[in-house]
Amino acid sequence: MAVEITSKIVGYRIKQQEQAAPVPALQDESPLTVRIPSRPEGTLEAVSEKISYVGAEGRKKVYLLVSFMPVEGVIGGKRVVIERPVEFFFPSGQLSSEHQWITATMRSLSLAARGGYVTQAVADLRKVAWDKGLVRCGMNRWNKPMFHDSEVAAIAWSIQQILYRRGFLDRDGNQVPVEQLVERYAHRMTHGHAWQPDEETADAPVETGAVEPIGEKATAEKKPEGSGPATVGNCPECRGELIMMDGCPTCYAGCGWSKCG
Repeated sequence: MAVEITSKIVGYRIKQQEQAAPVPALQDESPLTVRIPSRPEGTLEAVSEKISYVGAEGRKKVYLLVSFMPVEGVIGGKRVVIERPVEFFFPSGQLSSEHQWITATMRSLSLAARGGYVTQAVADLRKVAWDKGLVRCGMNRWNKPMFHDSEVAAIAWSIQQILYRRGFLDRDGNQVPVEQLVERYAHRMTHGHAWQPDEETADAPVETGAVEPIGEKATAEKKPEGSGPATVGNCPECRGELIMMDGCPTCYAGCGWSKCG
């Protein structure tokens, strides 16, 4: 629109184009430590696991459910999403007095998971010991039975294996870096299935003295210190190593033989 100037021009100024206000950078917030106030309503993906272990009171079986959900965070100024465990559940029907401590532990783990420190909580449970002898539960990467210091430690190890197969922890129970968790969740969204751990190679190192081949003499090689319970002989059934459990020589290889029946 033209404007008529009727007075003397004494000065002028060129109007600058207004610059857009800079967008504030997002503050980094690790999705691993984002606090989740409570379990969200609706359906969550869950893993159901049957855990079997053998201790001083014989073989026991329990069922556990672990629920997972996507959690957002900010890394390097970018919004990212990972999958985190948020609930550990002990199904009803297992409400006997011997199971109440498991129910209490699952509630505590659920709070730890929503608070962002479930990895440390489960690792601490692995350290729980009792005076009833070792508890056998699961097999290690060399296909040897795992022995734990208590039932609590055995169940905690089983939970670590669930989280490992889901891609949240590594095989040794350590936290996977958040960058890898972001990649694994993106892989799931792209390919339609969860990340899967690589299969162990066939030439993985075998611990000394795992199982003695039938018909061969036992070698006199000493087991590395701390590699497992002290052995007291060989199993007459499978020739595996025997360890002391509650005062009874018991097969370490897992065939179930015990001198006390």
